[in-house]
Amino acid sequence: MIIESRFNGPPGSGNGGWSAGVFAAGAGGPGPVEVTLRRPPPLETPLTLADGEVRDPQGLVVAQVRPAEDPRAVVPPVDLPAARAASAAYPGLVDHPFPGCYVCGPDRADGLRIFPGRLPDGRTAAPFRVPGPVTTPTVWAALDCPGGWAVIAPGRPYVLGRIAAVVAALPEPGDECVVTGVMVGGEGRKALVHTSLYAPDGTLLAWARATWIAVADDVG
Repeated sequence: MIIESRFNGPPGSGNGGWSAGVFAAGAGGPGPVEVTLRRPPPLETPLTLADGEVRDPQGLVVAQVRPAEDPRAVVPPVDLPAARAASAAYPGLVDHPFPGCYVCGPDRADGLRIFPGRLPDGRTAAPFRVPGPVTTPTVWAALDCPGGWAVIAPGRPYVLGRIAAVVAALPEPGDECVVTGVMVGGEGRKALVHTSLYAPDGTLLAWARATWIAVADDVG
C-alpha cells in the first residue's frame, strides 16, 4: 500500500479519510472496519498490513485496522440547494489550517473540493462532484472532512484520529452528491462526529463515525 503524494492532508502526510480507506480496502474484510491512525500516514512510502496493523518500512505502527459493527452514524440529508448555500459560507475559504488538503483544501484545484459549511442546526453540508474513477478510498475521503468542519474553529485545528465507515454503494462519476456531517459528542481534545453521503436522488450511499483530535495550531 502506498499513499500517493497528491492524497495529502496536512503537509507531508496522507489525508486521514483517504488513508483509512486505503487501509480498509487492504484489509479486504466482508464487513465494516474501523481504522485508528497512530501517526500521520507517510506519503510515497510502502506500507504493509499484517495482523491488523499497518507498518512503515521501519516497523513503526501507522494505523490499526479491526472489524467493527455497523456504526449506524447516519446524518439526515439536505437538498442540493441547501448544501450549495452552506458551502458558499465554508469557513475554510477564509481560514484553513491545511489549505492544501486533498479533500477540503481551497488551494487544491485537483482535489475533491468538498467545502462543508454550517447549517443553522449545527450540521455541515456540501455538494460533492464525484471524480472518475471513483474508488472506496474516494468515499472514505468524502466522509472525512465534513465531520471535522463540524468542530474545527479558528485557531483550533483538528485531525482525524479514528473512523469506521460503511460504503453501501459507490457514487457515479460526474454526479453531484451531498455530504453531511454533525458533531454528536466529545470530551477534552476529542470530538465524535458522524457523516453521510447521499446520491443526487437522495439515496444514502455511505456513512461513518469518526473521532477527531484537537492539535496545536502549528502542527504540519
